[in-house]
Amino acid sequence: MVGNGINNLIRRALPESERTEDNILCVRAHFVPYYNNHNCDYTRPYEGIPELLATLKSQGHQLAVASNKYQAATEKIVNHFFPDIFDVILGEREGIERKPNPQIVYDILSTFNYKLDDFSQLSSLNSQLIYVGDSLVDRDTAQNANVPFVACSWGFVSRNALIEAGVTRIIDQPEDLMQYLACVGNKVEYITTF
Repeated sequence: MVGNGINNLIRRALPESERTEDNILCVRAHFVPYYNNHNCDYTRPYEGIPELLATLKSQGHQLAVASNKYQAATEKIVNHFFPDIFDVILGEREGIERKPNPQIVYDILSTFNYKLDDFSQLSSLNSQLIYVGDSLVDRDTAQNANVPFVACSWGFVSRNALIEAGVTRIIDQPEDLMQYLACVGNKVEYITTF
């Protein structure tokens, strides 16, 4: 049920006959305060991720989070588990469409001071930029933003499902990303998802 924002999570959890906008907003009004107080209770980074992020940061890569989780929760969780690692943390924000809309990627790049007149020019930055994610929503976001995508097989979607969906760059453990970066031999601005 997760992966497309809280409203979609609530919509999917409600009985089909109760999936009205009023009911979704009512449940959200109860859910958000509880989640704000408990969102780190059972949350843990995947094995190897803290070490990978520390290595990337020490090598001078700029790191960002692009999440469909609402902004306050995204910031709290990321800062709790990864203090001083990410340069930009963006979640769901009022008036901005959620992923797979590419706006979150454009906002991150603007924060990194990319000066492009037209974001369709992003393919010219492909040697400097990579979007790493664990879902087909992430794949679609990267595709919509015209940036390269690397999928993690340990997240929301299995390796087989990623392959069936046409994803060609898949890593199976965090350290595989370092091998991938060594192969492409460049400095990337690393956009991850949450």
